[in-house]
Amino acid sequence: MKKNFKLYISLFLTTLKISAFTFGGGFVIVSLMRKEFVQKRKWLTEQEMLNYTALAQSSPGAVAINTSILVGHHIGGFLGSIVTVLAAALPPLVIISIISLFYNLIRENLIVSYILMGMQAGVAAVLCDVIMGLSASVWRESKTFALAVMILTFLSLALLSINIIFVIVACAVAGVIYFGKIGKKGLKNDLS
Repeated sequence: MKKNFKLYISLFLTTLKISAFTFGGGFVIVSLMRKEFVQKRKWLTEQEMLNYTALAQSSPGAVAINTSILVGHHIGGFLGSIVTVLAAALPPLVIISIISLFYNLIRENLIVSYILMGMQAGVAAVLCDVIMGLSASVWRESKTFALAVMILTFLSLALLSINIIFVIVACAVAGVIYFGKIGKKGLKNDLS
């Protein structure tokens, strides 16, 4: 019991620290979770983190909260998911509550505007790190397919202005078809 308590405390404090010092949205927190839970603490593998991130993206709600729930459940079961979601939600809730009290004072403050613009540049760099880190394992497994999906998705959204819903559905269908064929080939080879 004492070991589980220490695990939950460690899980809570780690997630709280990540959430408290993360600016820029869900994918930034996912990057820091990956560094903390996969690389440093070895609680998850790269593939598990990638899977949880993909599942969190496809679920309704905030990516950071969804990922926290999935990671917490993997590490500490149901109680682990409760601990991580509280730790992930608490800092933004407190920060937004404090900011809302002083909103009228800082709304048009030039210094605050410059600080936020600087933070946007940092967030862009962290997002690039997330994309590179999470796509590396996908790239290793299926280079041609992953590259084709990335290029076609970019072209569909940026140049052709196709609705994102259609792009997501098309990517899902392509993934089921592609990986379904690979799975059947692997199953046939295993049975032979």
